[in-house]
Amino acid sequence: MAVEQLKLQLFNLHQNKLFEFLVISIIVFSALITGAKTYDIDSTMANVVAWLDMFITVFFLVEILIRLVAEPRFFDFFKKGWNIFDFLIVTASLLPIEGNDSVLLARLLRIFRVLRLISVIPELRILISSLIKALPRMGYIVLLMFIIFYIYAAIGSFMFENINPVLWGNISIAMLTLFRVATFEDWTDVMYETMTEFPLSWIFYLSFIFLTAFVFLNMMIGVILDVMQREHDEHYRETGEGEAGEVHWIKEHSALMEQRLERIESLLLTTIKKDVRDEEKEKS
Repeated sequence: MAVEQLKLQLFNLHQNKLFEFLVISIIVFSALITGAKTYDIDSTMANVVAWLDMFITVFFLVEILIRLVAEPRFFDFFKKGWNIFDFLIVTASLLPIEGNDSVLLARLLRIFRVLRLISVIPELRILISSLIKALPRMGYIVLLMFIIFYIYAAIGSFMFENINPVLWGNISIAMLTLFRVATFEDWTDVMYETMTEFPLSWIFYLSFIFLTAFVFLNMMIGVILDVMQREHDEHYRETGEGEAGEVHWIKEHSALMEQRLERIESLLLTTIKKDVRDEEKEKS
């Protein structure tokens, strides 16, 4: 009972909003400490920063242990990807910096502690999950963009190579030039240069910009927004918040009411049949 009570207390502590705010504050403070190490500071301040870094490491270790103990089952903690993410970052930050051959690696691992903001703040988790789930669909858009880039690069290399071999010498260089055009980096200079020999070459550039900068970019935005909306709905269903949470609650309770009505109906039918049989026996 004492163990169960301890787990309940630690779980309530972990779910406490003040504790969550404290964790977020320590993560931000950790990022500031990491930034302070990039400046030239005297030995006294360096010692203060080192002690603060040690305190942050111990705090993260205690916080992850609280979450581990608060789980009903120990290995349930590792069933969630974000928990594994936090565990790896905290474990990696335990590597000693001073006197370690891989000092640079240890310092770089401590920089990644700021990524824990993603796992702590739900909205950031939704954004990252949406981006990861949108990658396969975005891959097809990128493939289509590559095809368009390749076709336009081939055309540009054939037509404009004699004008400026530096920009259109071969298809790979032409694709880099088109990337410059797609990002609007002095693209008019490239267009005016080719228009001296091909006055209608503006059609080539404007059609390419229309396809890449407007059509494909908006397609990517649409995919991300669609996936993000689904992730928000799923989050609200799990937490019971928002319109999606209310609809999910109504569906669940409607299903329970239907089950109860079916049971009542079956009981009524059984009772009616029993009464009919009793009446028939009395008549006979």
